[in-house]
Amino acid sequence: MSLNFIKPVLTPEELKERFPMKPEWVEKKKERDKEIADIFTGKDDRFLAIIGPCSADREDAVVEYTERLAKVQEKIKDKVLIIPRVYTNKPRTTGDGYKGMLHQPDPEKAPDLSDGIIAIRKMHLHSIEATGLFAADEMLYPDNWSFLSDILSYVAIGARSVENQQHRLVCSGLDIPVGMKNPTGGYLDIMLNSIQAAQHSHTFMYRDYEVKSDGNPLAHAVLRGLISKHGQYIANYHYEDINLLMQLYAEHDLVNHAVIIDSNHANSGKKFKEQIRIIKEVLHSRQESPEIHKFVKGVMTESYLVEGSHKIGDHIYGQSITDPCLGWEDTENLLYYMAEKC
Repeated sequence: MSLNFIKPVLTPEELKERFPMKPEWVEKKKERDKEIADIFTGKDDRFLAIIGPCSADREDAVVEYTERLAKVQEKIKDKVLIIPRVYTNKPRTTGDGYKGMLHQPDPEKAPDLSDGIIAIRKMHLHSIEATGLFAADEMLYPDNWSFLSDILSYVAIGARSVENQQHRLVCSGLDIPVGMKNPTGGYLDIMLNSIQAAQHSHTFMYRDYEVKSDGNPLAHAVLRGLISKHGQYIANYHYEDINLLMQLYAEHDLVNHAVIIDSNHANSGKKFKEQIRIIKEVLHSRQESPEIHKFVKGVMTESYLVEGSHKIGDHIYGQSITDPCLGWEDTENLLYYMAEKC
């Protein structure tokens, strides 16, 4: 048999019972989720900053980072709402390499998903306790949503997952915003079809049950750039790109027209410092057009304590072990700039 069953993992119910969310945080999450939802529905004009490491590799550094975000949030809360990126699953193009804390709680040891599920929940809970902020994570595996369903305030669907039927259907059952990225080839209709699917009700199989979803009106687009057939990075965050997406939104059966701009990945050509310039251009586009101001709800940014990245085993505290990120000084200045210009 090609699949070798190693050991059972905790069920979502068992995990939540062992590591519960405290009642006071449950109520605070409801308040925060409403604030975020109001931004997507146009009731709140604040700008969203979904910001944090490319991958959350160690609890202590991630929590220190989110603690710093919380201090900035208090200063800019009237203009910008921060959602920390605490990404615990890392998609890999070829399947090789570090796949995130879910797979490897210790990046230098063998995969252990049983311990990984515990580690990621504990890290999310620690960050909440330390900061009062509720995080974003990527839904790399739809079945794993249930392990963090009471914790997350935002979910991202990656460029390689956006065409997948199960991702679309599970997202239709979430009650928080879901950002659907354009696929790596850049085809916007694929992303819009995914949003349409997520916004409608479906009956499907999930974790051994037949389930029915209500539809998620907070599903929306994320522009992350594309890769041409020749392997060239092509940006899609410019004024003209946003206008085109607005037109395409109008042609689809969608509610709550909204887009988040991913400032890294193919938009930056993976040149992490370019994120600063890209976000400034996006903010300028919002200033130039009332329609774009209303349509662009925020940005995604990859940032950590120390700029750049390093190889696993080099042990640079607070620096990414996957894609390079902005450092803290640039991050703090960029958040204040957002508050000034949004």
